[in-house]
Amino acid sequence: MTTRILTGITTTGTPHLGNYAGAIRPAIVASRAADADSFYFLADYHALIKCDEPARIQRSRLEIAATWLALGLDTDKATFYRQSDIPEIPELCWLLTCVVGKGLLNRAHAYKASVDKNVEAGEDPDAGITMGLFSYPVLMAADILMFNAHKVPVGRDQIQHVEMARDIAQRFNHLFGQGKELFTLPEAVIEEDVATLPGLDGRKMSKSYDNTIPLFGSAKQLKDAVARIVTDSKLPGEPKDPDNSHLFTLYQAFAAPTQQADFRAALEGGIAWGEAKQALVSLLEAELGEARERYHALIAKPADLEDILLAGAAKARKIATPFLGELREAVGLRSFREQVQVTSSEKKKSAKGARFVSFRDEDGRFRFRLLDADGEQLLLSKAFADGKAAGQVSKRLQSDELDVRPEGAGFSLWLDDEEVASSPAFADDTQRDQAIARLYEALTVQ
Repeated sequence: MTTRILTGITTTGTPHLGNYAGAIRPAIVASRAADADSFYFLADYHALIKCDEPARIQRSRLEIAATWLALGLDTDKATFYRQSDIPEIPELCWLLTCVVGKGLLNRAHAYKASVDKNVEAGEDPDAGITMGLFSYPVLMAADILMFNAHKVPVGRDQIQHVEMARDIAQRFNHLFGQGKELFTLPEAVIEEDVATLPGLDGRKMSKSYDNTIPLFGSAKQLKDAVARIVTDSKLPGEPKDPDNSHLFTLYQAFAAPTQQADFRAALEGGIAWGEAKQALVSLLEAELGEARERYHALIAKPADLEDILLAGAAKARKIATPFLGELREAVGLRSFREQVQVTSSEKKKSAKGARFVSFRDEDGRFRFRLLDADGEQLLLSKAFADGKAAGQVSKRLQSDELDVRPEGAGFSLWLDDEEVASSPAFADDTQRDQAIARLYEALTVQ
């Protein structure tokens, strides 16, 4: 069974070593699994919630896209796109907004933290809080549910948002699914063995603490950053404790087991801190040197990055566009062409509930289904190049004499000596004949 995995990367900063070890590297490795269907996206709508600097967001989008590609993300296997290139996502966000309870969003950690901070400062509880922040969990739910992701790798601070996405999906399914699960219920995945790297001062590596090591800075920038890592005052020749060394923790995240053992022995044997730091620089250069060259080559050709991301968006929309059409149908936002046209009160009675449902295939062509009063499919049309042609055929089926041809356990419908639609296979001839009778009831003028 294929597992669909989805991860978003907020575009508000430049990737650093902690981002690489904690999120990017494990995600790229996971995308190579034979049973993985991976969706990775630049969460640039989410970035607008946190940042009001357009130049910073634009630069971050470029840097993060180049980073993932330089580190080996295979866009033929994974789907890599910008959130803002998928117009179906904000539309789905609105559909979900209309079913989610305000009380659920009141409990979101980020919103509650902002309210608590305002109260402590003696401010109005909602001072400075935007609807973007308040509705953040709904947009995240739309990201996940648009592609019916099974697994969503997140940090512990994001578990609640995945649980909210499940709650929203369940409510939508209950209200509009008519017994069908429109949305898959996603599961949060916590990568317990993924490294959380210390920064230069020993705290978690983070741009907020200004203690990061740049991922693709120059060799000199890398060396200067590593030189600033805080160590103890042990002199050369004095044994160092690897288990209490931030330097050793960083080294471990990128070294093979034999390298780790050798480095541990060197620290316990009294290696100088300067020499130990140089060993870390050499290790990081071996890991990232070639990727750094690819990164700068990509940054120098933003038009190529644009093409890659637009191709990823087209790939994603082959799923999103027809699925949103199904969701619009479910909530009642339907084309008037889908309604069976009747010319007498008797036909209205017999065809009550029967309807045409138009949709678009992943290849961009158009089809329609005819569903009976109980929602059972009677017909599936052939593919048409445009919606107008599909609409004309469905209209003719409601007025022309029907040419129904039984074929084994099913039947086909013909116009002008051309097959235009066919039925599903039924259990036996009796059920097939009953379905043909329902077809005539729905389409034939009495």
